[in-house]
Amino acid sequence: MKQGMATPSTLFHTALTNPLSPKLPNQISTTVTDTLTGKKIAFAKLSDIVGDFAVNIAIALLILTVTLWLATWASRLAKGAIRRISRLREDETLQGFVGSLSRYGVIMVGVIAILHRLGFETTSIITVLGAASLAIGLALQGALSNVAAGVMILMFRPYRVGDVVTMAGKLGTVRRLDLFNTELSDPDGLKVVVPNGKGFGDVIVNYTDIPRRRIQLQFGIDYGDSIDQAVEVVLGVARADPCIMDDPAPWCMVTELAASQVTIELRAWTSLADYWTTRYDLLRQVKLAFDAAGITIPYPTQASIAKAPAPAPAPALAPDHGPAASADPHAPPGAAPPAKPAGA
Repeated sequence: MKQGMATPSTLFHTALTNPLSPKLPNQISTTVTDTLTGKKIAFAKLSDIVGDFAVNIAIALLILTVTLWLATWASRLAKGAIRRISRLREDETLQGFVGSLSRYGVIMVGVIAILHRLGFETTSIITVLGAASLAIGLALQGALSNVAAGVMILMFRPYRVGDVVTMAGKLGTVRRLDLFNTELSDPDGLKVVVPNGKGFGDVIVNYTDIPRRRIQLQFGIDYGDSIDQAVEVVLGVARADPCIMDDPAPWCMVTELAASQVTIELRAWTSLADYWTTRYDLLRQVKLAFDAAGITIPYPTQASIAKAPAPAPAPALAPDHGPAASADPHAPPGAAPPAKPAGA
């Protein structure tokens, strides 16, 4: 406020004490002018602040858009660089992992640039993150463990993209591997996402990283059938299949004497690509061969046993009015009746 300028309270006091003062209109005019000028200055400053903030928001959105585009471009560039290496050209696992790492790295740089544009000090952010690294590590230990597990999977290669595996109790084909998750496609076509930490920390069964696989089938025959004949029939079916390997040779033996059947087991080897087709063919051909040879495959049966009716109770005897009727009812069992008095 300028020196000598009347305040509203001073003007009010002057108007009450000396309403005819010649200085009163000039003071009122000066005060109103100064007040309006101050409001204009404040409004101008507010407009400048809002304008600067709007410009910063627009630039931040532009940086975000460019960051996302650069992240996608960097991911493709990294994958292309891996493909140019001859021995890594078919390694989709490494390509996906490096592409994901490049993408997240560019996004992190873009986020820091956006915060800096909005007025946050980059050095302060880094300092705070460094000081809070322990708390952040504890809060994000699941995500960080997934990243570490992804690196371990990339190093030791328990599976690759395209392998059929069982991990975390789920069977499927590996479609993608990134920093945090492994994506599977199960036999029903469903998308299964398994965290790298859970997958790497559990048992992994890889059905693809082998040249051949053993088929193991069990068949039940009746106790009245010939075991040797049944074994020869099963081995004949296995040897006749062109997909069954000769080395190791098919094996068939009795493995169990069950309650209602004799169990024989077939073990035969085939290539990985022919496993499921050969397994289904063997089941069908063995059933047809058993029917042709007259070998019975037993199945559970139930027998109904009718319970005999209870015998009817014996009819009650008629009362006897003979000599025994006059016997003493209090006499012990088997005692002779009293003698008839003489002259009776």
